[in-house]
Amino acid sequence: MTQAPLEVLPRVSVIMPVLNEERHLREAVVQILHQDYSGEIEVVMAVGPSKDGTLQVAQSLATEFASVHVVDNPSGRTPAALNAAIERATGDVVVRVDGHALIPYDYIACGVRVLAETGADNVGGIMDATGSTPFESAVARAMTSRFGVGGAAFHVGGEPGPALTVYLGCFRADALARVGGYDESMERAQDWEMNLRIRQTGGVVWFTPQMRVEYRPRADARALARQYHDYGRWRREVARRHPETISVRYLAAPLAVVLVALGLIVGVLGVLFGATWLAVLGLAMPVGYVFVNLLASIASAAGRPRLQLRAALALPVVYATMHGAWGLGFLRGARGA
Repeated sequence: MTQAPLEVLPRVSVIMPVLNEERHLREAVVQILHQDYSGEIEVVMAVGPSKDGTLQVAQSLATEFASVHVVDNPSGRTPAALNAAIERATGDVVVRVDGHALIPYDYIACGVRVLAETGADNVGGIMDATGSTPFESAVARAMTSRFGVGGAAFHVGGEPGPALTVYLGCFRADALARVGGYDESMERAQDWEMNLRIRQTGGVVWFTPQMRVEYRPRADARALARQYHDYGRWRREVARRHPETISVRYLAAPLAVVLVALGLIVGVLGVLFGATWLAVLGLAMPVGYVFVNLLASIASAAGRPRLQLRAALALPVVYATMHGAWGLGFLRGARGA
């Protein structure tokens, strides 16, 4: 699809889905307003029913800065927030930023420039996972490894070029209008699903490693498991709606969960009935996963020499949590959620 050229320094609307972000919201918005970009920037926050003082902080920012606006998101769901913010936005370029993200000062300028250079509908960069505790550091390392999350460029990096999806996004406003914005029935994976529709309608989604956004991983194994379980469930929903998107990469985790579970059942039955060959055959599968996990954990730790020992020791648990939760979520699916 041939894109019309962007105006010189187009007006940019930064849209933010905001929920329970009292601690980080002011800093995130101020960082946006101080971008190294000479064009006009507005910020539109779609605020959900928060349990803290997020709404008060947002309203204070809107009073303080004429270019900051607040819209309501009564459902609290991310895609609904994004659509509400898009409806209020007036820019030719729309940049998605989360309520706790601190984007680099050249982030918007880089996004606008790459949009103009490539003719893409959406450009984005790297989800730069960074932890402050040993567990968070282990999750951050796992989220930047192929064993942990596959080969998506926005996780592991790579050369600039067309991509299936990118982190967050810097969009042409007319591209968002063309595809009707985000699908509000997708509680998770809404970015992947909308980028799919952009590509299906002839647009290009472009990855550039020049755009990086710091991401803070979940703080404990329970929160990580809940996050990846939801990821798996909603990626299954994307696969249900768009079967052509199913790939080996997305089937790896659910297949591993099935094989490990079957292996444990067969192994236990072999032990109970005194069938040594059956026990060995069954237990080979979970033991095999543990072995591969340990090898990958050692390689991941070695590839990050500054990783703390406690973080390195947590890697096998992190990998198993991510794979197991994502796989179980995919097998369960999101229908009826």
